[in-house]
Amino acid sequence: MKPSVIKNQIEDGSIKVEVDKLYKTMKILKTAPEFNYNYLTNLTAVDYQEYLEVIYHLYSLQTGNRLEVKVEVDSQTPKVPSVMNIWGAANWQEREVYDMFGITFNGHSNLKRILLTDDFEGHPLRKDFKLST
Repeated sequence: MKPSVIKNQIEDGSIKVEVDKLYKTMKILKTAPEFNYNYLTNLTAVDYQEYLEVIYHLYSLQTGNRLEVKVEVDSQTPKVPSVMNIWGAANWQEREVYDMFGITFNGHSNLKRILLTDDFEGHPLRKDFKLST
């Protein structure tokens, strides 16, 4: 994907990206001079029941521009590539999303629970999580 193609897809400070294009798109958003989104401010997820969505909030320290990147993932086998090699701040944030939503970040060097115990079953922020009574 070329920077010009990405630029044309940005609408109102947001862009939707397919899973298989996520890593390359994020690399371009960080390194291409016309974007220079050098700061990952937040990484989170939303459960829409039919699918999960991973949301990245990017910021350019040079221009002050902000961008929201969204990627839809299958709720049955939720996997996206890790962006930890692009932004080191993704390390802990990907682990939190993994812990709370069960989304696997392929390529993450230490993807394990960060908030819950290793023996905890389920992912509390998923809509299908059953509360015990």
